[in-house]
Amino acid sequence: MSAPSAPPPGPLLDRYRAGDLRALARAVTLAEAGLPAARPLLRAARERGARAVVLGVTGSPGSGKSTLTDALIAFLRQRGQRVAVLAVDPSSPYSGGAILGDRIRMLRHHADEGVFVRSLASRGALGGLSERTLGVLALMEGAGFDWVILETVGVGQSEVDVAAACDHTLLVLTPAGGDGVQAFKAGIMEIADVIAVNKADLPGADRTIRELMAAQGLGAHDQHTWFAPIRRTVAAKGEGIGAIVAAVEAHRAHLGAEGLQRRREARAALEVRTLVQERLLRRARELGRDLYARVARGDLDADDAADTLLRGNL
Repeated sequence: MSAPSAPPPGPLLDRYRAGDLRALARAVTLAEAGLPAARPLLRAARERGARAVVLGVTGSPGSGKSTLTDALIAFLRQRGQRVAVLAVDPSSPYSGGAILGDRIRMLRHHADEGVFVRSLASRGALGGLSERTLGVLALMEGAGFDWVILETVGVGQSEVDVAAACDHTLLVLTPAGGDGVQAFKAGIMEIADVIAVNKADLPGADRTIRELMAAQGLGAHDQHTWFAPIRRTVAAKGEGIGAIVAAVEAHRAHLGAEGLQRRREARAALEVRTLVQERLLRRARELGRDLYARVARGDLDADDAADTLLRGNL
């Protein structure tokens, strides 16, 4: 399938700046494809500054992340706030595209001009986020939304990039399957700013909350440590959603302007680093075939081959 053609940047840029959701959708398509036409749009997005609350929603598969995200949209819209959602989905091993899509989830919001939902393939990224995720997030922020929610694919221990990509991280767990203990063992709790024990009407919710509270006290902490508030939710019924939003807003107040700036700088570092990695890997694919053959034959050391690719002396 051919890449999307690049439209004249002027009209699209003007429509994006005016808040046209169709222009935003087109801009996201260009950014996801990595086309040069996306760059003026990305610059415009960043010139507007970061005003949105950027919330990452992560957790194990089956914990109800999508249902909880849908309930968050409904709650925030009742408050009159505009919401954009970027749902990072597993990639098809054949096409590389998202297996699940925004047309499947959150359909009840499709006619609401205050809601924008888009799916993005993870492309097999170990951190759960592809190299284009952060650019898409920036476009959504620049479009003037009050909240931007990044719902990640849910791949377990490797899914820690979300903490660097967002202002706040919501970890979604369930009472079943020992999710609390597993989260602590995998180190995922370290990235959580707020914890939702979803499906809290199931047996074992009290035990899970006790385990989580005990686990929080085991780590190094002092009087300035933020202990992630643990909130019960039943997302399918819309229960506990207000408490989640309040906890996120409390964490934002805890961070303050300086803390938010540090998190934005961490996001910028992640974005630049992932783009550098992408370009180096592309260069290796394009130019390294003969080098690989020489390494395989024993004619060249792998370290020397890597240095040759980085220097460009082929």
